[in-house]
Amino acid sequence: MQKLAEICIRRPVFAAMIILALVVVGATSYSKLGVDRFPTIDLPTVTIRMTLPGASPEEAESQLAKPIEEVVNTVEGVEQLRSVSSQGRSFVIATFNLNRDIEAAAQDVRDRVQSVLRQLPPGTDPPVVQKADSDSEPVMTIAISGERSIRELTELSDKTVKVGIERSVGVGEVRINGGLLRAINVWVDADRLAAYRIPITQVRNALVRQNADVPGGNVDSGARELVLRTMGRVVNPRDFDEMVIANVGGAPIKVRDIGYSEDGTKEMRTLSRLNGQPAVTLEIIRQSGANTVAVIDDVKKNLDKIRRQLPPDVRMEVIVDQSLYIKNALSEINVHLVLGSILACLVVFIFMRSWRSTIIAGVAIPASVISTFGMMRALDFTLNSVTMLALVLMVGVVIDDAIVVLENIFRFIEEKKMEPMQAAKEATQEIGLAVMATTFSLVVIFLPVSFMSSISGRFLYQFGITAAVAIMVSLLVSFTLTPMMSARMLAGDAEKARDEHSASSRGGFYGLLDRSYTAMLHFVLRYRVAVMLLAIGVMLSSVYIYGKVKQDFIPSNVDEGQFSIYLNGPEGTSLSAMDEALRSVETDLKDLPEIRLILGSAGSFFSGSVNSANVFIKLPPHEERTVNITKFWNGLKR
Repeated sequence: MQKLAEICIRRPVFAAMIILALVVVGATSYSKLGVDRFPTIDLPTVTIRMTLPGASPEEAESQLAKPIEEVVNTVEGVEQLRSVSSQGRSFVIATFNLNRDIEAAAQDVRDRVQSVLRQLPPGTDPPVVQKADSDSEPVMTIAISGERSIRELTELSDKTVKVGIERSVGVGEVRINGGLLRAINVWVDADRLAAYRIPITQVRNALVRQNADVPGGNVDSGARELVLRTMGRVVNPRDFDEMVIANVGGAPIKVRDIGYSEDGTKEMRTLSRLNGQPAVTLEIIRQSGANTVAVIDDVKKNLDKIRRQLPPDVRMEVIVDQSLYIKNALSEINVHLVLGSILACLVVFIFMRSWRSTIIAGVAIPASVISTFGMMRALDFTLNSVTMLALVLMVGVVIDDAIVVLENIFRFIEEKKMEPMQAAKEATQEIGLAVMATTFSLVVIFLPVSFMSSISGRFLYQFGITAAVAIMVSLLVSFTLTPMMSARMLAGDAEKARDEHSASSRGGFYGLLDRSYTAMLHFVLRYRVAVMLLAIGVMLSSVYIYGKVKQDFIPSNVDEGQFSIYLNGPEGTSLSAMDEALRSVETDLKDLPEIRLILGSAGSFFSGSVNSANVFIKLPPHEERTVNITKFWNGLKR
């Protein structure tokens, strides 16, 4: 490093190009970085979802979960295996150790599940194997409401809104909750069916057989070959009544003889209400690795087009928008990043009393921070609360190396009466080893954070790497730009520094600071045992204080102006019973003036069970409120 510093002092363009190359790469990478709330982490969990319509929880456990558990348990690296079974459904959840590659583990699970498919009961839907993915959470929720029936709102949501949203860049899936999808229902009179002695399975098979388009073969007409298809799918719902089910005594028995068909809807398994009015909600899932803010911004552009296609009496409202919090959080972090840089340079100016020295030391902050963006782009990091926290924390650290080198150069000019060029060479050579030791001691503190063997380590992986790279760039700056700029910019301060170098010349605030520090140093050296005991006591007190500090994975007191209330009923609770419980909660919440929006939902899109519900509550923005969300929540619980 000392040799590099000597070369940079003689070749200023070379020194400038080294750092400028890193800065240009970092600045270019900044605009291409993804923006998200938290880092994307792969949790070592794989879920197998199975469905057997009509099966009881006991049957689902014995016939679905148990065979799957037996084969999945043989996969390498399984730490925990558990299952959850309900009416007609079963979930098997396999948790692997952190050293296991989750992609390989998920593929091994798929292979094991494939080998046991023949053992599953007839009628079982193909199992769905999914790895836990933080990108699978909805990033945006939209509600469709109006003075129309749920079926009409569902048709508009499915045929217009959903199609328009799916055209947005980065959208992976759009889920519809609370809707009623169209279905042709055939109602059969059990007494008539018994009178004709026709089993219900024969009715089902006849409907499936006669409502299908089947291939009709090929016809060779000389130079051309035609493909034939038998168009048997029913177009008019009323034609279902004319389908022949069976022949009894030589007479055809049709659907209208044993019942009737109806152009209706599927069974309602989920419901939604917006401020007490029926609504249909759409949850938007982004593609894995997609930029959350970019996805939501593109969806909002398409929403303006979609609104023009909807009837005037149908309202479309954005309920959940994660981009707002992300933008506000990153904006605040950027402000603190800039203010921290300015304040760090201001402190340097106050103590060094030289604008030239302030510029020399201050260059290390933007050079180190901007250069780090290049590494973040190369490792596919995102601008999130973890990486930005690392950069904000490093503002006060990356300037340290430059200050140490600069101060030693200034000392050589002031005390040894050297010229800036010679002082830069000798002072950097003298302090180089100490600067490297200080820098690498910081690196070995932050870098191991990225390799902790826990979920916290996965979460803080980007933090440790970002901090370590910023520190290493600051070391490079302190051995390139700092001595080169000092050798040329401190010439104007050299003569002034030599004239002022005298113990008696330090008066005022700086003299008081020197005298106070000297007195404290004498006291510490005089009463060494007492000071050592005091230091040990302070360290031991941290053990007690640590036990009193609340612990959480992420901050829990973040005021986003929104929260949810979850309701769970006993297994077997009907949708109407959960709807009644949901209405009572909504009625109590309507009387609270602080609430701006209430979205109640019952049923589960993922599991298919109806014994759960949740209420999403949205408050006015923080600046429009006088009550803190934590106080509001505590009051609500009371």
